[in-house]
Amino acid sequence: MKTAATHWIPICKIDDIPILGARRIKKSMGAEVAVFRNAEDEIFAVLDVCPHKGGPLSQGIVFGNSVACPLHNWTIDLGTGCAKAPDEGCVKRFRVQVNGREVCLDSEELSTPDEQH
Repeated sequence: MKTAATHWIPICKIDDIPILGARRIKKSMGAEVAVFRNAEDEIFAVLDVCPHKGGPLSQGIVFGNSVACPLHNWTIDLGTGCAKAPDEGCVKRFRVQVNGREVCLDSEELSTPDEQH
């Protein structure tokens, strides 16, 4: 069985994302993508919409591998995209590849319609 090739596109440099912060990336369809950088220079990408009330996750506080939504303080695990208990819901995650200091996202994922789980 053949798998589809991943088409990585550069979106920014790691240093363009503030430590413990985010940068927003426009998609061709739907909401923007929030690309986060934690204190260990790990990079995560999720749809910039909290599963609770649609708050902009890119404006939240990053700690460890999580972000707190600025509207109602829901904690979203950036590795899974899911809210931490007792809250429930998930936000779409995007695959990330880091080449040197360059952050890349999958162009096919960026061109698909948004979905919440």
